[in-house]
Amino acid sequence: MTRQAISRRTAAAVLAATALAPGLALAQAKIKVAAVYTVPFEQQWVSRIHKALKAAEARGEIEYKASENVANADYERVMREYATGGVQLVVGESFAVEAAARKVAKDFPKVSFLMGSSGKPQAPNFSVFDNYIQEPAYLTGMIAGGVTKTNKIGMVGGFPIPEVNRLMHAFMAGAKEVNPKVEFTVTFINSWFDPPKAKEAAFAMVDKGADVLYAERFGVSDAAKEKGKLAIGNVINTQDKYPDTVVASALWNMEPTIDLALKNVKDGKFKAEDYGPYSTMKHKGSELAPLGTFEKKVPTEVMAKVLAKQKDILAGKFLVKVDDSQPKSTAK
Repeated sequence: MTRQAISRRTAAAVLAATALAPGLALAQAKIKVAAVYTVPFEQQWVSRIHKALKAAEARGEIEYKASENVANADYERVMREYATGGVQLVVGESFAVEAAARKVAKDFPKVSFLMGSSGKPQAPNFSVFDNYIQEPAYLTGMIAGGVTKTNKIGMVGGFPIPEVNRLMHAFMAGAKEVNPKVEFTVTFINSWFDPPKAKEAAFAMVDKGADVLYAERFGVSDAAKEKGKLAIGNVINTQDKYPDTVVASALWNMEPTIDLALKNVKDGKFKAEDYGPYSTMKHKGSELAPLGTFEKKVPTEVMAKVLAKQKDILAGKFLVKVDDSQPKSTAK
């Protein structure tokens, strides 16, 4: 057989194999992903998305580009630049730019969009997710109710939107279950990233008698540390930075959401759907962070109740109520 004949036969074999497995080349190619964030990478909420995408990048599954600190007025433009640049999946948080983000998705039906949103999915390609971590938030509330000495808890949030409200309500309900006498002071700083403002709000709560602070925003734990008070973390675990301050945290794990979205894109099955449930404890999308230095400081009877409640949540015997309404202060 001549060399040319061998080459032709080899080429034919390759073509036949490709025909038999058309998805092989696609499966081996890295998915191109872009993320658009309105805040810095280190901000609690965004850091969890960024972490999950960086993990996929480290595994060699994706090519990842991201823009941080994008102003609301520039959000649509940046989304369009990524969409026209050949990315297959755009990830971001569209809470303040909902209409613009959905418009971009409509203009690029072949690009997949996975966006943090209070709204519903938009066919064919706009999926939504949310930090449904109200279950561990309830558990941290139980711990807070069990460690407060003054029965006064201060709560500092960013904006009173559903994503924040539901966590605060769950936290308050958990604290009330353990300690019916507890009272709450609730303040929103109307910013997603303003640690000095959050810190000042927390100081005001301490001045009114709060000895436990719910740190929905950065800056609150700093105030607690300076005043010798306790703090409850949210979304991330900062106990390594505040070993004598942060008692417990409701931890958000975005890996289940991101990994499923990537699989769907890879398999050509991405469609408009709600990925929110993948942030629940059942899917390992959230958890009560290890207590670390406070493991033996929280009263034994309180932790027994917390662990029993956690078991009931995982077994589906207890459902944490989702209340998206704006929480109000109860302290007199």
